[in-house]
Amino acid sequence: MTDKGQVQVGIIVASHADCASAMLRTAEFILGQQSDCCSISVDVAHEVSATVARLTDAAQRLDKGAGVIILTDMFGGTPTNLALSLLGTHKVEVVTGVNLPMLLKVFTSRSNSLEELARIAGEAGAKGIVVAGSMLRNKARSKSEGHSDKAGS
Repeated sequence: MTDKGQVQVGIIVASHADCASAMLRTAEFILGQQSDCCSISVDVAHEVSATVARLTDAAQRLDKGAGVIILTDMFGGTPTNLALSLLGTHKVEVVTGVNLPMLLKVFTSRSNSLEELARIAGEAGAKGIVVAGSMLRNKARSKSEGHSDKAGS
């Protein structure tokens, strides 16, 4: 629930190894403790059926009526494939390629509908990927070209 009593979307971050738990801890370091969320690690120490059971339990526990968004590390990977098995039986949406900008945006936008939140997550994740050196070089180049145009006028 939000401060206004509105039901919010639950969040599961699922990944190989400990990436999901580290990402969730990092998001909470930035935003403060969050409710109705959890991380699920997928590794060889857990049987597939046990991981599906953990995902199912988390989806049921975190769905307070608005559904649950499951953010996974990569399309085609085991965490995603296992999360996709919940699509037909639970009110969930699966978004792959989770990164910190995506997770932060999801936490701050979770009063949206599940479908809208999934769209927002995808956009935020894509916008969060920047080839920084190239971008900075292009900005510097544009800035220097802008100065030379003004000087030549």
